[in-house]
Amino acid sequence: MAVVKVIITGVCGRMGSTILRLALADSGVAVAGVVEAKNHPRIGTVPDVMGGKGDGLTIEDELASVIDGGDVVIDFTDPAVSLGNYRLVCEKKKAIVIGTTGFADDAVSEIRNGNDVRVVLSPNMSIGMNLMFDTVERLSKVMKDDYDIEIVEMHHRLKKDAPSGTALKLKDVIESSEPGRGWVEVFGRQGIIGERKKEEIGVLSLRGGDVVGEHTVMFAGTGERLEITHRAFSRENFARGAVIAAKWLVRQKPGTYSMKDVLGL
Repeated sequence: MAVVKVIITGVCGRMGSTILRLALADSGVAVAGVVEAKNHPRIGTVPDVMGGKGDGLTIEDELASVIDGGDVVIDFTDPAVSLGNYRLVCEKKKAIVIGTTGFADDAVSEIRNGNDVRVVLSPNMSIGMNLMFDTVERLSKVMKDDYDIEIVEMHHRLKKDAPSGTALKLKDVIESSEPGRGWVEVFGRQGIIGERKKEEIGVLSLRGGDVVGEHTVMFAGTGERLEITHRAFSRENFARGAVIAAKWLVRQKPGTYSMKDVLGL
């Protein structure tokens, strides 16, 4: 199998630096470029990873300067930057793995409807979390009528968007179990709110400390409660999934894919 040439954006961030470290250790991957935001203090320097294995790479301040040398971009930045990177990938007919969350609906529609390039778009690239998506989908189809379904997520104090993209994905998975039901989405509760409606899906966001990511879906029935929880203790599981997705994506036809497709679920 040919070595896949990847370009990593946001390379000095928590996710970007972890992806770079794993990519450099993967014999099936060659890192063709690394990018950070303009005016970042590390622009023009060599990535400080793996005891000098970043030698030969220079941190650039725009994707356009390195994109011609890569097969696929791995992007964990912010919605505005990711959308711009996606548009450049479309122009250059490359491929892109997007793990950024917090996109507006019109941006998600633009990415999902762009069929001329290869895209993996996923709010969570952890293998375990994607197995949870699959499990929650199966449970929701069976339990939706007799159980109240609630979602609780917690992340570190620095996370900028709420609810998390993963929590919103879990909500969408549950709603897809019965599309015509008329689901009612409730993001937190306060005050005299009255009795819970049967069609409600509650989503509660917690923030604090250095929590990498924790998601629980509760199916609360009469006399019992089933809880499905995924806890991430390291960003490596997300980064590993992103590298797996990049290697898978270059062999696919143009289209927009999810981690469910990557994992064959």
